[in-house]
This record gives sequence, structure tokens and C-alpha cells, in this order.
Amino acid sequence: MPIIKVENLVKRFGGITAVDGISFEVEEGSIFGFLGPNGAGKTTTINILCTLLAPTSGRASVDGHDCAGEPEAVRKSIGIVFQDTTLDKDLTAYENLSFHAYLYSVKRGEIKGRVDDALRFVGLYERKDDLVKKFSGGMKRRLEVGRGLIHRPKVLFLDEPTLGLDPQSRANLWEYITKLPQRHNVTIFMTTHYMEEAEVCGRIAIIDNGKIIASGSPEELKKTVGGDVIYLKTTNTERAKEEIKRLFELEAKEKDGELYITTERGDACIPELIRGLKDMVLSVRLQRPTLNDVFLKLTGKAIREEEGTDMSSIKEEVRAYRRRH
Repeated sequence: MPIIKVENLVKRFGGITAVDGISFEVEEGSIFGFLGPNGAGKTTTINILCTLLAPTSGRASVDGHDCAGEPEAVRKSIGIVFQDTTLDKDLTAYENLSFHAYLYSVKRGEIKGRVDDALRFVGLYERKDDLVKKFSGGMKRRLEVGRGLIHRPKVLFLDEPTLGLDPQSRANLWEYITKLPQRHNVTIFMTTHYMEEAEVCGRIAIIDNGKIIASGSPEELKKTVGGDVIYLKTTNTERAKEEIKRLFELEAKEKDGELYITTERGDACIPELIRGLKDMVLSVRLQRPTLNDVFLKLTGKAIREEEGTDMSSIKEEVRAYRRRH
């Protein structure tokens, strides 16, 4: 049984369709990614799965519980790290996690052990008594991940978890996140528009304009683009092109002073090319397909920063839904 199941999910805000009939499943113990530009429908979907929004139509369930019909049961099964930090900056790291444990009814005798374990896992145990306002952005994110694990959820939702972090902080955070399924027996559902982050996922759904346009493992998706691309600079472009066709039956094309060839196994082909062309080769480089190439092929554009859906309407509906529940 999948731990998350979504069927024909639709969410509209007035005349805007933020989520447009999507369906997917997430296997227990996996890292699943929603990859797409800002405004694609990623956060809206997470808000529905976390019971912060009601769907317009369709169905979503987490850990066997219907998100619309059994919100309390769903909330007990999940943890979440939102895009914007929700830590209390005037409390210490330890106090933030202890308070979260109390809100989730963790037994009093277990709170200290769980908080200590979470702080050690995210590398903040030595800073447990420091006020959160003194923490860097990366430290706050790591603390939020630790907080999300305190009540031992079945699913941890990470909505653009590294947004605004510097490259080193992003790398450090992902070092902890990738260990979560094995160390804490938790399924990860993450959203991102960073291509390199999506590479850690076992399975990805690419979403654009509210629709899922492709899904699969990173390698499966990249194979839809084609093979590796080998770029060559040579002493004689025309002669090299002829030799490549004669020796390897490959069609070389020219771009910006380089020859390029598409082949399934670029790493194996490069030594053969160098041997065949001999002294004509000045330089060679290999470019493998990326997830950005996949998105470009599917949509005709690269993943970009954009305004997308009017977030004010989404936030207002989330606040109204919280008040009712």
C-alpha cells in the first residue's frame, strides 16, 4: 500500500486552477520529489495533503487516512517544514523542540530523550541552550527538520526546504535529509525548483501549471531526453566530422566552434574517439542529460522563478480553513 495516494486532485481559487486533476502515489520509506517552477501547484498540493486546504474535487490520503475526512488522524502521521520558518526566535533550540513535543502529546518521560536525539542528529546538540535568533538560516532549517521528527511521523513534508540558503548550508541540510528514511523510518515528500536537489529523490513528479507532465526516477526521466553529449574541439573540424562518420557511423554537428555527438554511453565513447581522431583532438568534454533538459523538452522552457498563482488568495484560504478546523 502506498503511504500517500492522490487521485484526480483539483484545487481552484476563484478563476485560478492551482492544481489540475493530478494523480500519483508515494511508496513508504522513499524520498519523493515534486519538481517544478514557482507557481506550479507544489505548495498547494502539500497544503491539501497536510490538511491545511480542502480540495475542490478529487481525493488524497496519507497513511490510509483521508485528508479531507480524517484531518486529525492525518496530522498525527505527518511532520512538516514550511517554506517560511515557524520557529520561536525568543526560545532556545531545546525549548522549541520540547514545546513541539508537548503539542504532539509526547509522553513527558520521553521528551528529553527525543529532543536530545533530534538535536544530535541535526548537529545542534552543542547549541541547544542558545536562542534561535542567534542561529544562521541553515541552522534554523536543520532545527526545523529535527523538530519535525520529534513526534515520529510516518511522512515528513519539506516545502522548498533550502529556499534562501547559501550553497554550503543547502549541502549540509541535504546531508541530514537523505539519511532520514533509514535512520528515522520516515517517508520524505519534498518540493523544489532546484534541479540538483531533485537528484536525491527515488522518484520525481514534474509539475507545471498545476499538471503532472512526467514522473519516474531521475535516471528514467533523463533517458527520455536522449543520450550523453560529447563536445570536441579539433584542429580540422570538417575532416574530424568526416572521420567520425567513417569510423563510428555517428553524425557530428557543429556549434560555437565545437563538434558535438549524442551517444548512449559517452564515457565509453570518448576513448574510442580520441584513438580514432588521434592528433586532431584539442579538447573533449562530456555533458550528461539533466532534469532541466527534461523540463525544457517537455515544456519548451527552463524552470524559472515566477510569480505564478496569486499567493495571497492561497494564504487567506489556508487561514480560514485553519480557523474552521
